[in-house]
Amino acid sequence: MPPRLYLPGASVVVGKTPPVTGWRAALVVCRNPSTLRRTVRIALVVGTVLTIINQLDVIVGGDATWLTGVKIGLNFCVPFIVSNLGVLAARPAE
Repeated sequence: MPPRLYLPGASVVVGKTPPVTGWRAALVVCRNPSTLRRTVRIALVVGTVLTIINQLDVIVGGDATWLTGVKIGLNFCVPFIVSNLGVLAARPAE
């Protein structure tokens, strides 16, 4: 029988925790502070470049609408998602 770890108000069996796989494991990796710092930095740089390339003329011309705002938001979301997928793809198989 595995040893028990006593915590006030709880009892945990060491070695019986099921492995975290799938979406939960991906969220654990992506929410890691070092991973977040890296992926947010990438999203800010790439999103800014994409916004300048794709939307600067609309913004400067004063023709921006709510749809332009959505497109600008997506310019930052897409590189954030792609960089997180890259982090997950680079992990060794379990």
